[in-house]
Amino acid sequence: MKIALINKRKNIIIDYKIRILRNRGFLLLLVIGTLISCAHPKEKNQEALRPNILLLVADDLGYADLGCYGSDIETPNIDNLAALGIRFSRFHTSPLCAPTRAMLLSGNDNHIAGMGIQSNQNTGFGYEGKLTDRIVTIPALLQDNGYHTYMAGKWHLGRDSLSIPFNKGFERSFVNIRGAGNHYDDQGIFEEDPITPYFEDGKPATWNKGDYSTDFYTDKLIEYIDSNQADEKPFFGFAAYTSPHWPLQVDEKYWKKYEGRYDDGYEKLKERRLESLKNAGMIPKDAVLPPNHEKVIPWDSLSLDEKKKESRKMELYAGMVDNLDYNIGRIIQHLKDIGQFENTLIVFMSDNGAAAEDFYSHSNFGPFIREHFNDDYETMGQPNSFISYGPQWAEAGSSPFRHYKGFTTEGGINAPMIIAGPNIERNNEIHDEFVTLMDIAPTFYEVAQATYPEKFEGNEIYPLKGNSLMPFASGKSDQIHSSEYVFGLEHNNLAMIRKGDWKITNIMRPFLEENFKLYNISQDLAELNDLKESEPEKYKELLGEWRKFSNEVKVQIPPPSW
Repeated sequence: MKIALINKRKNIIIDYKIRILRNRGFLLLLVIGTLISCAHPKEKNQEALRPNILLLVADDLGYADLGCYGSDIETPNIDNLAALGIRFSRFHTSPLCAPTRAMLLSGNDNHIAGMGIQSNQNTGFGYEGKLTDRIVTIPALLQDNGYHTYMAGKWHLGRDSLSIPFNKGFERSFVNIRGAGNHYDDQGIFEEDPITPYFEDGKPATWNKGDYSTDFYTDKLIEYIDSNQADEKPFFGFAAYTSPHWPLQVDEKYWKKYEGRYDDGYEKLKERRLESLKNAGMIPKDAVLPPNHEKVIPWDSLSLDEKKKESRKMELYAGMVDNLDYNIGRIIQHLKDIGQFENTLIVFMSDNGAAAEDFYSHSNFGPFIREHFNDDYETMGQPNSFISYGPQWAEAGSSPFRHYKGFTTEGGINAPMIIAGPNIERNNEIHDEFVTLMDIAPTFYEVAQATYPEKFEGNEIYPLKGNSLMPFASGKSDQIHSSEYVFGLEHNNLAMIRKGDWKITNIMRPFLEENFKLYNISQDLAELNDLKESEPEKYKELLGEWRKFSNEVKVQIPPPSW
């Protein structure tokens, strides 16, 4: 009995000591775990503080074509986004698609980025026809800083294996390598590409006949966003839509609501847009219209059948913008559904002014297009139809600015832009601060806490040319650029220089320096009053800035041959 009692006590003591050791081990693990958790939650919290970034780019959308900018076209989702942030009324792009995309994704000049002339491939500096190693792209730098990077839509920045999105920083991508395509199938519109080339994640991809471009690109981007939600890393998403770029094609349910709305013609619409832009607060009350481009045929000189067809063009265009807005609403709703809307910085923009090209009637491109499409009234808007809305409607879409896409006048480069999301403290505000597409990259780098390097992947890269919008957007600053900031543009020997309120523009070919004209844009949005004779010192100053700029980016005059 006594021996049993002693053994029992020994067992109790041993059990007690084991429990102490277990508890001490647990405490030790608890301490270690706490130390680890103290280190990693900080990283995780910092990761959580970095917002997602969503870049939405419309293709050839005119300045006056959004509801929140004064348009009659219904764009409630874009309008709601504008109510949460800032509408910029003086946002500047390049005059054409590819140079804009090069500047946008690099934060630099189109020549430095390699796109001196759209679709021109040359060996000279600035005219490579693809993104160069002189720049680093937004997706490449963000991916290097822990972001997922996704893209769906139009690329137009080089098509060799090293130039496609998969090798320029995009983790997932589905893209049309060319600058345009049929919206419903892969029927090419260029003779050298009879089948439109699509790539997904760096490999050739096929298009399912019947899928509509804007709907499909939205599906793809949503799919990519959903693919990595579990790791809680932020994402950069780029929706490079091909709407409302020609050919004008869209389902009937989108354009039918605009039927008959434009039967009084493009000149009347241009006048209405001037007044609606004023009422929306986008332009000054004393703004005036520039005269129509010489290519615009007066509405009253058209036959009844011609007027009928012209009205349908604008109905189709409005329907495409309506569908674009619907799809942007889909992305926004999806972000809300997955709890990411409040933590996503969103920029919406157009890549240039309204488009006037008519490739169906073009001397080079027309024969191939006419072989595979028609422009009959009965089929307008359908997959086998090729319709452009031309300079006449582009002039209305560019109201109140002079000319349209392709020109370095304000009509070619002043486009809509909206920013909303985390730390955008200015809500439902309109600002006429001078902004360029080169300001977007530094904005994204600031919110992503990404340091812009002097070298990237062993290559020395040019410094950024823009400023972050965040100090202004957060209310910490009332200025984005100083009055001394110089913005230069040259594309195919059409050129401009902007400094403060002053601008010189040259849209004559062949290029001669003496053909620059001087405008005070704060007083003359329409660029009607050339002041170079009355302001010779200012003209001389900006001419000097042109020489510095053109030497820096190595502008070729005349431009290199194709």
